[in-house]
Amino acid sequence: MVGASDGGTRSATAARIYDYYLGGTHNFPADREAAEAMMRVLPSGPQLARTNRAFLGRAVRYLAESGVRQFLDIGSGIPTVGNVHEIVQRVAPDARVVYVDIDPVAVAESLDLLKDNQLATAIRGDLREPAAILTHPQVTELLDFDRPVGLLLAAVLHFVPDDDVAYRAVDQLRAALAPGSHLVASHATTDDVRHDQGELDVAHDIYQRRTETPLGLRSRSRFERFFTGLDLVEPGLVWLPLWRPAPDDPQYFTDDPRRSAGLAAVGRVP
Repeated sequence: MVGASDGGTRSATAARIYDYYLGGTHNFPADREAAEAMMRVLPSGPQLARTNRAFLGRAVRYLAESGVRQFLDIGSGIPTVGNVHEIVQRVAPDARVVYVDIDPVAVAESLDLLKDNQLATAIRGDLREPAAILTHPQVTELLDFDRPVGLLLAAVLHFVPDDDVAYRAVDQLRAALAPGSHLVASHATTDDVRHDQGELDVAHDIYQRRTETPLGLRSRSRFERFFTGLDLVEPGLVWLPLWRPAPDDPQYFTDDPRRSAGLAAVGRVP
């Protein structure tokens, strides 16, 4: 576990706050303080994070069972329970995974976790600079873009609030994908969210003051734009708990999926 002496003056980051919400140990005091401050006004924060994580697990399992053997996980965050390589290599031991994150701590922890895994690695990269990711030597060494790839953008696009930048980045990434590839994405949304707006505003303000990562929610229509030209996998674009729920999922928000405050979809490249 990262101790207080390691990061007392560090700014909080989205990746390490997410890790804390998931019950991880790779976070600093600043991350825990920011997370706790937000939880005081929005107690469901950990449940929101775990609901998103469960969706990612279901989606990558679906892709692996459908024959996808390569995965590019951008905005992967800190290694935690249910990592992508663990899920897909359980289905297909020959599956290859590249994790990408802007947080050097996330990358370092990932590399430590993967030191004995020859089919998975982690690099530091920025979603806003897709060309640098696609041409990175470790990416091109491990992934063959002439074959299907699972492009994973789980709970990361809302950290690129500028629509022009976000759409351009995803368009460039999608252009590199061969037919049969899939885009997996989830996104915090402003649409019909069943939380007190005042609480959301306060939590957002705390996040903006405690971290250096911008945050911008999108409507359903703005999120759906990322999947233009793709064939949506059933059940389409839905609230997080409704995308192919599994019996072993955490049972958060099942009575009112809109309270998950997140949309999810998987699209196939025709």
